[in-house]
Amino acid sequence: MATLTEAKRLVVKVGSALLVDRDTGSLRGDWLQSLADDVAALKARGIDVVLVSSGSIALGRGVLGLADGPIPLEQSQAAAAVGQIRLARSYEEALAVHQISAAQVLVTLEDSTDRRRYLNARATLETLLSLGVVPIVNENDTIATDEIRYGDNDRLAAQVAVTIGADQLVLLSDVDGFYTANPQLKASAKRLDVITEITPEIEAMAGDAGSGLSKGGMKTKVLAARIATEAGCAMAITLGSPLNPLKQMEDDAPCTWFTAQTDPQAARKRWIATMKPNAQIVLDAGALDALRRGKSLLPAGITAVRGSFGRGDPVLILDQDDHSVGQGLSRYTSAEARQIMGRRSADIEAVLGYKGRAALIHRDDMVLTG
Repeated sequence: MATLTEAKRLVVKVGSALLVDRDTGSLRGDWLQSLADDVAALKARGIDVVLVSSGSIALGRGVLGLADGPIPLEQSQAAAAVGQIRLARSYEEALAVHQISAAQVLVTLEDSTDRRRYLNARATLETLLSLGVVPIVNENDTIATDEIRYGDNDRLAAQVAVTIGADQLVLLSDVDGFYTANPQLKASAKRLDVITEITPEIEAMAGDAGSGLSKGGMKTKVLAARIATEAGCAMAITLGSPLNPLKQMEDDAPCTWFTAQTDPQAARKRWIATMKPNAQIVLDAGALDALRRGKSLLPAGITAVRGSFGRGDPVLILDQDDHSVGQGLSRYTSAEARQIMGRRSADIEAVLGYKGRAALIHRDDMVLTG
């Protein structure tokens, strides 16, 4: 069974019902500070942490005095705009106690379906983590419409975990794990400690009920588990309401683990390998040798660019004899690649007029086949 002590990169999903008092509409400051304490302890052990947090609409509703129950989309967006600034400030202040910087990252479903925007989001999150920052990710409810929404932060958290190659995802929930039936309705329901495969039987056990403030029920959590585990990320469901919920989990609090089917890097490589490139890049012998030693592809080693492609598109990698040696996702367009091929990375800014990335294809975005 996975444990938090084994994590290298962890995503934690925080729901509205944990952050916002249902009766008063105000933030549960003591709980948030305890979560920040847990995050600081994990980071002190070298674990990257990303928080996917709901709460902006629930906080904004309280500030604006909006009635309980369903509200029009325009009011939800207004509440999110008011609540988001308070939510971000609260996280910032809680983490600052430990001299940890927080960053706000707002996304929509389109950011994961559009490859260029997906790569931009990935690069931003990777950079923040490399600088020791804790990203606070939320759906951009101020602009998202029903057509471009995730709709629940369980799936969003799973997508974030996939995007950054996390090896563990924890959903802090209003229930302490996955049960064979709804434990509030069936006394005979049993919690499953470990789920190694999401079978039709497991899916049938999932219920729809969520709390009064949150949108996700157990079905959304199972869907999140499928997304995460297929990408090499183990996922846990545990009770989030106690103080220090992550420490409680480390101290053997009840939970359910969905085991990963592979590791994150292998899953990403398989995904890239399934793509069908329509363009080619030819390398010199020195660049090919560097790739085989685990290096990224730099512009200096490119001798030809064939076809047209955009940033984030797959390209076939050829040696000097036109033999395929692999494929990867380009960080530049074909027009840009032609301008910088054969050049040193230090010359990219002078050639393109802006500071680009050093590698044309990063080793994490590349699969070698020969």
